[in-house]
Amino acid sequence: MKTAIHSATAFAPATVGNAGVGFDLLGHAMVSVGDRVTVRRIEERTVVVHSESLVVPSDPATNTAGAGLLRLLDDFDLPFGFEVTLEKGIPLGSGMGGSAASAAGAILAASRLLPEPLDQTQLLRYGMYGEAVATGSFHPDNLAPCLLGGLVLALDLDPLEVVRIPVPDSLYCVVVHPRLRLDTRDARRVLPQDVALSDHVAQSGRLAGVIAGCFSGDLELIGRCLQDLIVEPKRAPLVTGFEAVKGAALGAGALGCSLSGSGPSLFAWCEGRARGEVIREGMIAAFSEAGVESRGWVSPVAAPGAVIEREE
Repeated sequence: MKTAIHSATAFAPATVGNAGVGFDLLGHAMVSVGDRVTVRRIEERTVVVHSESLVVPSDPATNTAGAGLLRLLDDFDLPFGFEVTLEKGIPLGSGMGGSAASAAGAILAASRLLPEPLDQTQLLRYGMYGEAVATGSFHPDNLAPCLLGGLVLALDLDPLEVVRIPVPDSLYCVVVHPRLRLDTRDARRVLPQDVALSDHVAQSGRLAGVIAGCFSGDLELIGRCLQDLIVEPKRAPLVTGFEAVKGAALGAGALGCSLSGSGPSLFAWCEGRARGEVIREGMIAAFSEAGVESRGWVSPVAAPGAVIEREE
């Protein structure tokens, strides 16, 4: 007989959404930075959210960590509720998948308190309710890699279908976060509602090239194709120093560089951790010259997803 678990803590990593060429379709996990979410069973059939961050909503219906749990309570007609304690390690409005991490950590931890844990599809489904609270739409390019780890391609939303893409062990990612905030809802407002067929074809080719390069281990092909022709031109002006920082990354040997998610963070893919460290310092220096403080991380693209750290 399964021993009842009354509390579980999950660590959910930051992610790089879109990965440049795959708007709302492609993303990957990172190491070292993420959110920590503890979920505890309570007698009252409700969801209560606590956080040290004063700007995180306490109303569970509008909180990324709470929305999915409210839906879970109703769908499974649970006789108990959840108390959520959220430790934000990902800067708000950073383009590093902070909303997805909170949603993923909460649903993963809550799943451990159920008579039978949720399967992968259910985890993704309920996590998406939390992600939608923050972004206003259902898109799994942050949530899926946060839960599954590695590089993940979203094939469809109904039914939700995602695929992990194998990547070379030598493929690393640099993410540099400037001391700026850009909310996803605001960044979506600048996007074009119509895209020229020629641009769509060109962008599709680049997405296919990146995925083909990942499967074949061809870093040169990845580098030639890691260019965003549609979203980046519209969002880049929202980030102070974007062009200089991107130029610094490419000049230091990056395969490609673009916005992480909706920004203002930038990511760059490269070969090897050592090269990544050089690129990170160059990007931070370029932001500094533009008058913006920043910090950065280097991570393998094949980073692990969310994990349960503790159960009681």
